[in-house]
Amino acid sequence: MRLWVGVCAMLLAVNVQAADGKFRLDWLKTVAFAAHQTDYSGVFIYQYGSHVETSRIAHITEADSEYEKLESLDGPKREIIRHHGQVWCYSNHKMVQVMSQPGKGRFPALLPDQLSNLGENYQVQDAGVERVAGYPAQVILFQPKDNFRYIHKIWVHTDSGLLLKSVVLNDKNQVVEQYSFTQLKIGPEADRSWLTSNEAMAATTTGTGKPVVAAGGQANTVKSINSGWVVDAMPSGFKKTMEILRPMHGKHAPVIQLVFSDGLSAISIFIEPADSDEDDNDGLSSRGAVNLYHKVVNKTLFNVVGEVPPLTVMQVLDSVRYNGK
Repeated sequence: MRLWVGVCAMLLAVNVQAADGKFRLDWLKTVAFAAHQTDYSGVFIYQYGSHVETSRIAHITEADSEYEKLESLDGPKREIIRHHGQVWCYSNHKMVQVMSQPGKGRFPALLPDQLSNLGENYQVQDAGVERVAGYPAQVILFQPKDNFRYIHKIWVHTDSGLLLKSVVLNDKNQVVEQYSFTQLKIGPEADRSWLTSNEAMAATTTGTGKPVVAAGGQANTVKSINSGWVVDAMPSGFKKTMEILRPMHGKHAPVIQLVFSDGLSAISIFIEPADSDEDDNDGLSSRGAVNLYHKVVNKTLFNVVGEVPPLTVMQVLDSVRYNGK
């Protein structure tokens, strides 16, 4: 589905109005929705350090429905099907319904819907036009205004607005992680065959036509709360978007989660009683641009995870305190 009409002309107008090197943000809202409203299929890579993962994706929109199939092409078979807000995962030779991660983006739907505050935290710049997977792409650079965030660089298809490539850089301009399409078909050329396959039909139902729900699915409810926990050293520009009590795999009881966003990156804080498991050991770990810092304080386990530099997640965790009654 063609999302933009005359986007090239819009980009030219933006360039004229951006003589100072800054980039207008209004049309980026359209880019954020392009991954949900565009038909596409292809192969993309995810890379950090020497680690490379290859995945195949197909995304189709029909009326008010959105279908997506994501499968790993490396290692054991892993497959995820998303349909109308529900998520199914292929595991142990069967499909089970799982909970989606609140606020967690996925390529090429990495840009959040809310982008109004980007200008407060990043200098957004036009970085020219290049080609990705055979398509022309507008390159956009997000330069943070402080050292609490990463540099982000994206390549956007100049016709559909679809995100074709995304790179995260540290303050030394070194690549921390990147996503990039290597093969891609957009619009009518997108592969729709899997929608009518037996495998796709079986993904969301059992032989009796009933959804396959993961064990404990009835208890998998998310509840909005006011937990009383506050953060004193959250970097400027990060605003709380969610505070919930949610179940998590492998946990004995629901976990408190606070989510903060600066319009491009998110930081989540998970709070639960410490239970003396191995996971309760203090430490810092990373996977690409995502850093995780966990620490036990006064028999409470804190986990802070975000697509921000290591020092940022450490600063956030060390400033969490309880201010409730």
